Parts: sequence; C-alpha cells; structure tokens
Amino acid sequence: MAKTKFSTGGVAALLRNAGQLEKAIQENPHEVVRELATNVIMLPIQYIEANREQPRRDFDEKAIEELTTSIRTHGIIQPITVRRLHDKAYQIISGERRYRASRAAGLSEIPAYVRLANDQELLEMALIENIQREDLNAMEVAISYSRLAADYKLTHDQIAGRVGKDRSTVTNYLRLVNLPQYVTDAIRDRKISMGHARALVAVDDISLQNALCRQIIEEDLSVRAVEKIIAGYQEDRKGKTPKADKRLPEHMRQIQDQFSAFFGAKVSLKRNENGKGQLVVNFNDDAELNRLIDSIEKQ
Repeated sequence: MAKTKFSTGGVAALLRNAGQLEKAIQENPHEVVRELATNVIMLPIQYIEANREQPRRDFDEKAIEELTTSIRTHGIIQPITVRRLHDKAYQIISGERRYRASRAAGLSEIPAYVRLANDQELLEMALIENIQREDLNAMEVAISYSRLAADYKLTHDQIAGRVGKDRSTVTNYLRLVNLPQYVTDAIRDRKISMGHARALVAVDDISLQNALCRQIIEEDLSVRAVEKIIAGYQEDRKGKTPKADKRLPEHMRQIQDQFSAFFGAKVSLKRNENGKGQLVVNFNDDAELNRLIDSIEKQ
C-alpha cells in the first residue's frame, strides 16, 4: 500500500475529521504519527487545556511574565506539544509555561505539535519532555517515576528504559518519595542537593533526617560532611543504645519518638522497672546545641 502524504494543511484538516483520522491511522499508522510529529499546526488557544499529570508543579511567575513580554515582541519560537482528545480539545504534553505566557500575551492561536497517546503515554512523554527541556527538580522527577511505578505497574528497569536513564538512577530517585516532608520540601526548593538527599535516605530515623537536613541548610554542609555524620551515627547504633531501645515498652518508645520529633534530633530514653531513667538528646556541635536551646526557650 502506498504511503499517504500530508501537507501541513492536510494534517490540520485530518485532525478536524475524526472519521478520516481513524481511517488514516488504520491504513498507515506510522505515516500519521510521523507527520504529526514533524508538522506544526496553529491551534486555537481555547482548544488547549493543561495536563493534570504535568510533572512540574512549581512555575516561576516572574519567569512567565518575562516570557509573556518576549512572546508579545517575538512570538513563540518553540511550538508546544499536545495530545489530541478530539477535534476541539487538546491536552498539553510539554510547554505549559509557553501556553500560560501565550494566554497572558493575548494570543488567539499557538503553534503546536500534535500527538496521539493514551494516559500512560501522556505521562511518560510529559516526563521525558520536561526532563530534557524544563529541568525538573529532583522531587518532581521522583514523584513522576513513582506514578509510573504505582499507577502503571512499571518496574524500575522499565522506567529506566522509558526515560533513558540507568536503573540505579531511577531507584535513587524513587527512594526520595519516602523522605519526610521537611526534607522533600528542601529538595523541591533546591535548598539541598540530590547528593544530600541520597545520603539522608540511608538514615532510618525521621527525626535525624529532619535534623540533618536543617543542619545542611544552616551550615551549608557538603555531601561528604553529611555522609561522615551519618557514618558516625550508624557506628553509634552498634553500641548500647539500640539494645536499650529494644527493651523499652511500646508506649515508652512512642514517648521517645515524641521527644525526637520535638527536638529534631536523636533522643535516647532509658528507664528501669522502678521508673528511674534518663533522657539523652544528642547534638553534633555547638551550633546544634544552640538550636536545641532555642527550641526549648520558644515553648
């Protein structure tokens, strides 16, 4: 069967006719996909909607204002990419910043590449496009990988194949979603690096993760310095403290955890059968000691 050839105008007309589009896809799907991927068409901006599964959640409003000014002057240099829902509805795969700025600039049409995709492919393409062009922060990447794993049952190997990364890289990102919110917020705001985050994942104490994260930000600690602190903590756990913890009744362990959460530091609670004991709050230096004192004085 001879391959169907489309002009740019022909692609636009095809997209407006669901029957012809379905027929073309059945007869020659590869040609349709190729033409859609390589031809830019002008879409009415009211036909376009944002992608609910967009990996990027944080948009710099000042940057969008600057882009709006640029679009008013020079127009859109790079077309957006959308998925066709029907002839008057398209969902953004990549280019939401350009879309927002175009609306703000008062454009009635916007240049776009059109693709055909199901919801899973939409999320995958949005992730890939954004990693390549938008520089997602580490948490946005981690959450997107997590959605592919949880919602679509993809293995780490399958995700790695989709996004062109090593399996170990995907695994490291996925571990970030288990960190406490204080730490994930710091990653999202780029207050700590991916290297810092990977080090904190190795800690199984939430309060210590929070405390170390705070210390990284306040003291501008290097990744190596954090790894050294964590190594010291793990070495301490080989001593007597873990054994004492195991002897604590459950309600006393909960009290110990409450103290840890309050101080944002490692706390050891020891208590004998007569109710006598001690509470030890650990700190690494004078700066952290001063922080602990401030925590008490604020109450």
